[in-house]
Order: sequence, then structure tokens, then C-alpha cells
Amino acid sequence: MSAGGLTALVVNEFRSKRETKGAAMRIVDSILMELDQEAQTTKRVLDRIPEDKLAWKPHPKSFSLGQLALHIASVPGSVAAAAVPDSMEAPNFSQPEPKSRQEVLDTFSKSLESAKEALKKMDDARLMSMWSLTKNGKVLMSVPRIGFIRSILMNHNYHHRGQLSVYLRILGVPVPSIYGPSADESPFA
Repeated sequence: MSAGGLTALVVNEFRSKRETKGAAMRIVDSILMELDQEAQTTKRVLDRIPEDKLAWKPHPKSFSLGQLALHIASVPGSVAAAAVPDSMEAPNFSQPEPKSRQEVLDTFSKSLESAKEALKKMDDARLMSMWSLTKNGKVLMSVPRIGFIRSILMNHNYHHRGQLSVYLRILGVPVPSIYGPSADESPFA
């Protein structure tokens, strides 16, 4: 899809929601629109991961290609689920290795759908209410729920998607267009 086509799609989606719900848009609607738009890009990046390189690491301290891809795939659903209660105990982070690219793609599809379902249930008041991360009952951080969603569900995942595009480049895999042309692909061509 061209950049102009994507912009038209987002504008039409906004107009459609505005016309059916009145002039005011719920905060979550903008998050859902961005989630849908970015999911298309994320799927293009995940589609490129080479099946035979899932265990490859650019550095001993790095996630493997498969671990990073599976992390990206699972973040939407797990973060949206974490945003539902008012607080969450900090988990012990460990990232499993996927068995295949298809496992990553299936995880992403399920994760995205569960994220959208959880987010759709949040009204503006809920999104603006405080959310806390605790460790052994001690509050590590407390932020408006929308800040947690924006920072971790969205920005955190874009960060990792950027890392994955670097992995692809190092492995010689053509990097898809993300926010404009890559050296391998142009949405404007």
C-alpha cells in the first residue's frame, strides 16, 4: 500500500468512527487505529524472518532472532492484559525460542486480537486512571494507564521491531519499508 493510500485509509477510518459516534473520539479509538496500522508493518517484518536463522544472535548478550521475533509477536496481547488490572507484579522475564516462523506469525495474530479486545473495553476514564507496577508489593512505578499502553505496548514494540530490521539487514534479508523507503523497498515506487 502506498503512503498516500495508508493516510487515506486512516482518515477514512477516523471519519467513519466520527460519523457513527459523534464528533468526539474515544481515546482508545486512536490507539486501536494505530495498532491496526502498525500491525501491517510489523507483519511485513515478521514475514521476512528466515526460518533457518531463528537461533542466530548478533551478539552473545542479544536475544536470538527467534526470541526477538516471538517477543514482538507476544507484546500486544500480554501488555494489554497487564493494563487491565490496576497493578501488576513485575514478572520474571524469559524469552522462549520459537520452533518456526509460523509460530511467531500465529502468536502475533492471536496477540493482536486479544490486545484489541482488551483495549476496546477501556473507556476514557479507565485509560486516564493510574496503573502501577510492583515488585514484592513495593510500587516501582505508577503512571496513567494510557501512558503504560503508549510506552510499552506501542513504543516498546516499535523499538524491538527496529532491532529486528537490523537483524534482517545483517543477515542479508531484504528489509521491508517501515516508515518510508528502505534500501530494499519503496512504498512510493
